[in-house]
Amino acid sequence: MTLTAPPVDLVFERTDELESAAHEQVVFCRDRATGLRAIIAIHDTRLGPALGGTRFFPYASEAEALTDVLRLSQGMTHKAAAAGIALGGGKAVIIGHPSRIKTPDLLRAYGRFVDSLSGRYFTAADVGTTAEDLDVVASATRYVVGSNGGSGDSGRSTAYGVFCSMRTAAEHRWGATGLQGRTVGVEGVGKVGTHLVGMLLAEGARVTVSDTSDASIERLVAQHPDVTVRHAVIDAPVDVYAPCAMGATLTSTSVAGLRAEIVCGAANNQLLDSPVAALLQQRGISWVPDFVANAGGLIQVGGEIWNRSSDEVQGDVAAIGTTVREILTRAETTGRLSIDVAADIVEDRLAAAGKQVQS
Repeated sequence: MTLTAPPVDLVFERTDELESAAHEQVVFCRDRATGLRAIIAIHDTRLGPALGGTRFFPYASEAEALTDVLRLSQGMTHKAAAAGIALGGGKAVIIGHPSRIKTPDLLRAYGRFVDSLSGRYFTAADVGTTAEDLDVVASATRYVVGSNGGSGDSGRSTAYGVFCSMRTAAEHRWGATGLQGRTVGVEGVGKVGTHLVGMLLAEGARVTVSDTSDASIERLVAQHPDVTVRHAVIDAPVDVYAPCAMGATLTSTSVAGLRAEIVCGAANNQLLDSPVAALLQQRGISWVPDFVANAGGLIQVGGEIWNRSSDEVQGDVAAIGTTVREILTRAETTGRLSIDVAADIVEDRLAAAGKQVQS
């Protein structure tokens, strides 16, 4: 018998950056009757039960879906730890185009899979899923947060966390005036980006936007006619670049063309690969790690599990700004990358939780 090297798309024998991610559990879910194909990844539960949204997306392959759910679930662990909340990291993806295959029966089948994990994983909304979808999922499992029966859409809380992060980064960079009079390029004006635009305008910033959806742009301009619309904002003459759509927009090529001095947005996994963080620092660009800036939605829906009041949740989201200030100050003082400083905070909290479990 001839043994061959395992393909890169496996879970435990990967040869990419996920090789050392050490996920606790990965579950492949299939329901032939409804056409459901889903993957649930639980990365780390030392701090508490895993929580993360369900992404409904037409992945080109199962391997692509697996890579995405592994990266996203690891990011949720980092996000929860950086935010200082008692939750672990998890994520789910459903493979397929939501406008074509999403049905109540499929969502209920997915809910049964979530329920089979007995509370190790709580699900919420993500790209391709809504609070209304979660209402259907919740008919098959109680391990759902962010539905209309719960705290609802978390887009505004996510946007507020990004806004607090960006304002702190601006004050760190430019002083007390912060974002006032600065131009922010918001890439993606969906349910998070639209809220962020409103907050930025209220703060006195100028806003330039881009989105691949003409309908989204039309809705935004109808609500905020003072914004500037461009085909792309990543290379636009802006002070702050705010990626709020899909991830991996920061590459060696795109960073070379960045004109912004700060990068801070809601998108997950903004770096194509880890060396890009060093390129940002070399160019003197302040980057707020995505898993720190975009934790507001997680804080909101996690508040349902721990019965936090809306005022407590709001305060917890605002506290993201304090974490950002600590990260940027330590990075500037030590000359280290902001991602490395943030990773230290995460690892310290995870290690402390691990010691409590062992004792």
